[in-house]
Amino acid sequence: MTHRQIQTHVLVTGRVQGVSYRAATRKMALQLNLRGWVRNLPDGRVEAVFAGVEPSVHAMVAWCQRGPLHAAVSDVATARQPIEAFSGFDIRPTPPAPQDPPDAATE
Repeated sequence: MTHRQIQTHVLVTGRVQGVSYRAATRKMALQLNLRGWVRNLPDGRVEAVFAGVEPSVHAMVAWCQRGPLHAAVSDVATARQPIEAFSGFDIRPTPPAPQDPPDAATE
């Protein structure tokens, strides 16, 4: 039976930084033959994209709800996306925090 390819964007909330969440996510994604990436966000969440056969992507999302041993996941938000051409599974750098607009009272 051939499974269709899907891609899912994931945002994980809770105690998910400083607990090896990204490294464990990459290890599990590679075990499931998934492509995509994972990174920390400045607001404390973890963001990831998983691409591959549908049962493997679903298994990865289910794993994200638990995470590694010392994680405490409170929410996992998912959204389907068009499939992109990823060649492997990467840990990406944290993007810069958004800058607050200048305070008009201090200018």
